[in-house]
Amino acid sequence: MRITPHPWVMLVAAVVAQAATTVVAATPAFLIPLLHTVQGLSLAEAGLMAAAPNLGLVLTLVAWGAATDRWGERRIVLSGLAATTVAVLLAMLAQGFVAQGLALVLAGAMSACTNAASGRLIVGWFPPERRGLAMGIRQTCQPLGIALASLVVPALAAGGSAAPAFAFGGALCLVGLAFCALVVVDPAREPRHAAAPTRNPYRGSSVLQRIHAVSVLLVVPQFTLSTFGLIWFIVAFEWTPFVAGIVVAAAQVLGAVGRIVVGGLSDRIGSRLVPLRAVAIAVVVGMLATAAFGALDWAIPAAACYILASCLSVADNGLAFTAVAEIAGSGWAGRALGVQNTGQFLGAALVPPAIGAVIGLVGYPLAFALVAIAPAAAAILVPGRASDLTAGAPTGQGAMAGLGARSQAWSVVHRRRTHR
Repeated sequence: MRITPHPWVMLVAAVVAQAATTVVAATPAFLIPLLHTVQGLSLAEAGLMAAAPNLGLVLTLVAWGAATDRWGERRIVLSGLAATTVAVLLAMLAQGFVAQGLALVLAGAMSACTNAASGRLIVGWFPPERRGLAMGIRQTCQPLGIALASLVVPALAAGGSAAPAFAFGGALCLVGLAFCALVVVDPAREPRHAAAPTRNPYRGSSVLQRIHAVSVLLVVPQFTLSTFGLIWFIVAFEWTPFVAGIVVAAAQVLGAVGRIVVGGLSDRIGSRLVPLRAVAIAVVVGMLATAAFGALDWAIPAAACYILASCLSVADNGLAFTAVAEIAGSGWAGRALGVQNTGQFLGAALVPPAIGAVIGLVGYPLAFALVAIAPAAAAILVPGRASDLTAGAPTGQGAMAGLGARSQAWSVVHRRRTHR
């Protein structure tokens, strides 16, 4: 028996599916205390284990997107959630560092199914005037999934085994599978019309390349804080895993709210890149403040700055995502977003082992201070001129016309520019 399809029901399904796979990918990060203090892995080795699902994501994002284009959202969501559940079961049964790491790579590879399919589901079911809000809600899945994992995983791993924590993510995928099987219906496909040829937006301008680079740089503080925050509070301040998990969860929940707020602000001011630079600068301040209070061993101020820095470090995602689509134009948006996502997840896969090694050498406070270099570089790289918004797009007016209907504020800004 199917529930009558409705856009908001589709949004709930997209959120449930994306959040479930996010928990699967985030779980190893919150097993670092177990891996490091109980099983004896170095922070670099534990960080490598935490990065394994993101490596799998990088390897399969484009393939899952192509599969969704061909077979539709429903088939990909259902088959992907089923495959993710099987991969989680393999991770539970795996023995040894290499075997478990490979199983987690597979779990991440399968969990990538929801990235393209859930986004396309929302775009297909929501009209342009409500699509921004719906996508903003969908973008909260990552911080909310990480928040849930930060609260539940440490408690499940308290017995000295990672299997219950893995089982939690697998159970969520099964719940998502059942719910999506009940409610998800593919949106009606628009008939394909011959499109006017468009110029490659990567030629003649570095705007898109710079935004991709900015996003990768801003991944560094984001995944540093979400991966090592829990164990930092436990080791440096001797907090219990439960209390530390509450702090990490609070940071992620506020980050989810921040994504919606910053996205709405970008609509209001008619710019994605101005708030993107402001976010990068704010992250620099947040990381340095977190490092300073950590070095002074002031636990409460350090936790407050950690929450602020974490909230800021996830706020850029929707801004860059939308900017890439709008600048690339309708003829290149899909490929440009594929590059955008792949770069971000590749950065997410590299951050845990690299920063884990740095922490092992210089300690948490100095490592956090060094991480501030990444958002500082990002702030410099954000394109600063208004003309940059269409400099690389295929035939300026045509590119914006292809996607302008999705954002009234953005359309108004473009029309004003073209009439100058």
